[in-house]
Amino acid sequence: MKFLAAVRFLTIIPLPGRREVSPEEVGRSIVYFPLVGVIIGLILVGLNWLLGLFLPSALVTVLLVVSLVVISGALHLDGFVDTCDGIGGHKTVEERWRVMQDSRAGGFGIIGVCCLLLVKYVSMSGVPDSWLMQTLVLMPVVSRWAMVYAVFAYSYAKPSGLGKVFKQGASWQRFVIATFITLAVAVILAQLTGFVIMLAIWVIVIAMAAYLKGKFGGLTGDTYGAINEVAEVCVLILVCLLAHIQWLG
Repeated sequence: MKFLAAVRFLTIIPLPGRREVSPEEVGRSIVYFPLVGVIIGLILVGLNWLLGLFLPSALVTVLLVVSLVVISGALHLDGFVDTCDGIGGHKTVEERWRVMQDSRAGGFGIIGVCCLLLVKYVSMSGVPDSWLMQTLVLMPVVSRWAMVYAVFAYSYAKPSGLGKVFKQGASWQRFVIATFITLAVAVILAQLTGFVIMLAIWVIVIAMAAYLKGKFGGLTGDTYGAINEVAEVCVLILVCLLAHIQWLG
């Protein structure tokens, strides 16, 4: 049931059954975030194969970026927009929280999401064909693990909120299991390269989380989404970088 709760929360994939999931089950489902990333990645691989049969590669890449947004219900992208809006300007921590809670997107959020999607498209286009399948799976797996690490390792900023549920469910045992799953997938898909990418994303998340903690007094549900989005882009950029220096062969 915790796995199904993770699928329901992180994707729009229709699942049988309508039983109400308790907040505790939702919080404990964090251990399965990387496995949901595997499902998302396999969907992207299938779409890439299917669309590539009759569409040019540039259009396929655009549709993959859009599909990634749709599959996740734009959940993480919305968090990224709110985080950008909260970061902008000179505000107190409480004022930043209020900006993030506003349902309207501000200028900083719009600029941020445009830049993010542009970089995601260009970097996905730059991934070598021989590495595209592995990258399409590795990207959502490592980025969902990045959220697990952020939830586990950093304090939650607000006294309440959806992110608080995950913080309460992020025990060290669940973090270790999620890390083992991610590491196993990364090594199976890309061997040493997968380990290097996961290690690099960990360093990037540490830096990003420290910055966000300084801005918001801790992390929130929106910043978890922002970390996921940045981690996705960084996986793509790292693959392009490793290909450029001929690490990938």
